[in-house]
Amino acid sequence: MDRIDDFQAYREKMNARVLDIEHLGIKRFFNLDTKAYEEGALDPKTKELLGLVASMVLRCNDCIDYHILTCVDAGWTDEELYDAFNVALVVGGSIVIPHLRNAVETLDIYRQKKISQKL
Repeated sequence: MDRIDDFQAYREKMNARVLDIEHLGIKRFFNLDTKAYEEGALDPKTKELLGLVASMVLRCNDCIDYHILTCVDAGWTDEELYDAFNVALVVGGSIVIPHLRNAVETLDIYRQKKISQKL
C-alpha cells in the first residue's frame, strides 16, 4: 500500500463512520457537497478542477488529494493540471508551495498507480 491507498481507505472508513452519526446538519452538508459536483451549467469534470484549485488555495492536502484523483479519473491531462496548479499558486501566493509539492507528488503516485493497474 502507498499513501494514496491509505488515504482512500481512511476516507472511505471515516466517511462511513461520519454518515452513521444521526445528525441532520452533517448529512445535509455531505449531500450538498455531493450535489455541487453533479452536472449543471458546468460539467462535473470542470467542477472537479475548480474544487482542486480551491483546495490548493485553502491549503487542504486531503482535499487536494481527493480532487487530483477525481480529476485524473475525469480525464484531465498532467499539462492541464499543471495549469490549474499555477492558477492556485498565483491566487494563493507562496504559502501554497508546500501544497503544490503535495499535489505534484500525489499526481505522480496516482499516474504511476494507473499505469501499474494496466499492466
